[in-house]
Amino acid sequence: MSDKTYILKRFKRVMGYNLDLNNPRTLNEKIQWLKLYHNTPLHTQCADKYAVRDYVKNKIGEKYLVPLYLSTTDPKEITPERLPEFPFIIKTNHDSSGGIIVKDKTKINWIEIQQSLSRRLKKNYYHHSKEKQYKDIKPRIIVEKLLIDKVGNIPNDYKIHCFNGDPKIIQVDSDRFSNHKRNLYNANWELLPFTWSIWKNNKPVWDNGTTIPKPESLSTLIDLAKTLSKDFYYSRIDFYVVDKEIYFGEITFHHGGGTEIIFPKKWDSFYGDGLQIPINQG
Repeated sequence: MSDKTYILKRFKRVMGYNLDLNNPRTLNEKIQWLKLYHNTPLHTQCADKYAVRDYVKNKIGEKYLVPLYLSTTDPKEITPERLPEFPFIIKTNHDSSGGIIVKDKTKINWIEIQQSLSRRLKKNYYHHSKEKQYKDIKPRIIVEKLLIDKVGNIPNDYKIHCFNGDPKIIQVDSDRFSNHKRNLYNANWELLPFTWSIWKNNKPVWDNGTTIPKPESLSTLIDLAKTLSKDFYYSRIDFYVVDKEIYFGEITFHHGGGTEIIFPKKWDSFYGDGLQIPINQG
């Protein structure tokens, strides 16, 4: 099955309407168009959780990078002796899966961890949703400092959706490892009247949570997102704020694979109108 056929079928199954690649109007349709027709070596570098560090360093500075403890292509090198005593997270650089959080090395089955990482290194995430930027990433394992605040909480995840280099939607994911909630704001920190989520049992999985106070560093987050996104038609730039310190998370080019439902649907069309893409080049 060609990438185009796969994407057309999956979009119709998940979204409930036909994907029009000749005249995409909604935001999710345009994300699918970009997935098929717009990919560059820079997309591959920035989708690589290891290689993107150089891009971030050159664009906004090394101080925004999460401290890196280890990088390897060999799962057998992931042993307690080679890793720090304080909390860290183990990831692979080439997929969209979560990491392995380690707060106490003595409570970890390291053989199971190595086996799990070995399996992940053999997978090519491109085959999951046909996102070409993942296809040529050379898989590796990275170990980073676990970002937690002074009382041990995992920080909120600020995901800034940028259209043609302009931040339009700020997605805040909170309580990601317990009771995951997702709030959506505009650049003025006004709560937006829709959800953007996968759906189960005819309702969004990630609904709005309690209103989150505007971060003191909002203007800085927006400026950083503008700088990191200006090379792309659409990108989502992720940050964490820990005790007033800003850390870069990742860059994503097709949020949710372009199949997370925006409800009410009129907002999918509204934001689709605001994203300019070179359709005639498809």
